[in-house]
Amino acid sequence: MQTSFSLAQLADPDVAESEKILRTCVHCGFCTATCPTYLLLGDELDSPRGRIYLIKEMLEQGRAASATDAKHIDRCLSCLSCMTTCPSGVHYMHLVDHAREHIAETYERPADERWLRRMLAFVLPRTNLFRAMMVGASLAKALGGRHWLPGKLGAALALVPGYPKPPAKTDRPQVFPAEGTRRGRVALLAGCVQPVLRPEINAATIRLLNRLGVEVVVPEGAGCCGALGHHMGFTDQSHRLARANIEAWQKTGDLDAILITASGCGTTVKDYGYMFRTDPDLKSAAAEVSAKTRDVTEYLAELGVASTAAPRNLRVAYHSACSMQHGQKISEPPRALLKAAGFDLVEIPEGHICCGSAGTYNLLQPGLSSQLRDRKAANIARVMPDLVATGNIGCMQQLGTAIDVPIVHTVELLDWASGGPMPAELAGRPRSS
Repeated sequence: MQTSFSLAQLADPDVAESEKILRTCVHCGFCTATCPTYLLLGDELDSPRGRIYLIKEMLEQGRAASATDAKHIDRCLSCLSCMTTCPSGVHYMHLVDHAREHIAETYERPADERWLRRMLAFVLPRTNLFRAMMVGASLAKALGGRHWLPGKLGAALALVPGYPKPPAKTDRPQVFPAEGTRRGRVALLAGCVQPVLRPEINAATIRLLNRLGVEVVVPEGAGCCGALGHHMGFTDQSHRLARANIEAWQKTGDLDAILITASGCGTTVKDYGYMFRTDPDLKSAAAEVSAKTRDVTEYLAELGVASTAAPRNLRVAYHSACSMQHGQKISEPPRALLKAAGFDLVEIPEGHICCGSAGTYNLLQPGLSSQLRDRKAANIARVMPDLVATGNIGCMQQLGTAIDVPIVHTVELLDWASGGPMPAELAGRPRSS
C-alpha cells in the first residue's frame, strides 16, 4: 500500500510504525475470510482491509476521527484472526491500537457512551471496586434491572454470573514455596477481573506448580495488565498499569518466567517491549518482561505434567481463545497437555472465529457480541462435549450462560488430573460412557 505521510508526521514514532504497517498491506483481502464482523455484516468497512483504509486516511490526513471511523473501528474485536490469515505479515494489532488512541483523543463520543467507557476503564482494573460493582449488578439483576436499565447497561446485566466470590488467599502478595526440590521460580500475575469472577483459577495454578517443584511469587504492586483500557484507546492508563507491573516484577528477584493465566492479559504483557520501545528509562526492563512472559500452558509444557489421577471418559471441547491462538500463536501446548492428562479432546468447528468476548467488546457491542456467542455455542453443541476447556476468563464468562455444559480453565483440569481437587463446576455432572 502506497502512503504519503509528511516528514513531520513520520517524526512521531507511532505514526512511523503505523506507516510501515500500512505499506506491508497488499490489499489481497485474505483477511476478510476470517474476520468475524465481516462474516456477520458483509460490509467492507467492517473487515480488516476496510478498516486499514479508514485508518490510513485518518492518520495520513492528520484529521480528527469521524463518527464513521469510530463506528467501524469500534466494531473490530481485536481478535487478530486477520494476522493469522495475512500472507504479508501485516501487524494489524499495533495499527488498530494506534487508531483507537487517535479516536479517543480526537473524537467526541455521545455522552452516554463516553461515560460507559470511562466507567469501565476506571472500575475493571480495580479489583475491590469491581467486586463491589458486581455485588450491585447482581442485586440489580435480581430486581429485574435488565428491563429498566437503559441500553447497554441493561444488556450488560445478562453477563453477570451472580454475586462475586470472596477474596482468595492465593491472590494476596506472597510467596508459595515449592514442594520437594525446587525446579523453578516464577511470578504469577493475579490480574484484576479474574480474582473476582474465578479465583479458583489462580489457586489451581499455584497448587499445580508447587507440586511440580516450582516456587510461585505473587508480587506486591502487580495488578491489571492494562489491556482493558489499552483497547479502548486509553493508553495513558494502560502504560501506567504496565509500568507498575514491570517495576513490581523487577523487585521480585530472579525469575524463570512470568506466568499469565488469562490469555488476553498474556498478549498484552508480551507486548510491553513494544509499548515502551521509545521510553529510555523502561525500554530494557519492558523488553525483558516480554521475553520472560509465558502463558501457564506454555510453561507447563516445558516443565512436563505427570497425570496421577487422570479422569476417564470425559469429552473435552477445547476453545482456543483468540488471544491465545492469534495473539500469542499458542496452539499445541494446551491441547497436548489435556490429551496427556487423559482427557478425550475434541475440536470445535470454526475454532478460529471469536466467541464475541474480546475484553469489553461484549459490553460495548452487545448485539454483535451475542451473535458471535450464539454461533460459538452452536458449534460447541455440535461436538457434544461433557465440558469445555479454555485459557481466558473473558471467554469463560461469555460462553458460560450460552452452553449447557461446564466451562473451566485448562489449568483446573490439569491440576485435577495430577492430584488436585475436581473443579467445582464439574461436581455432580454426569460423565459420558
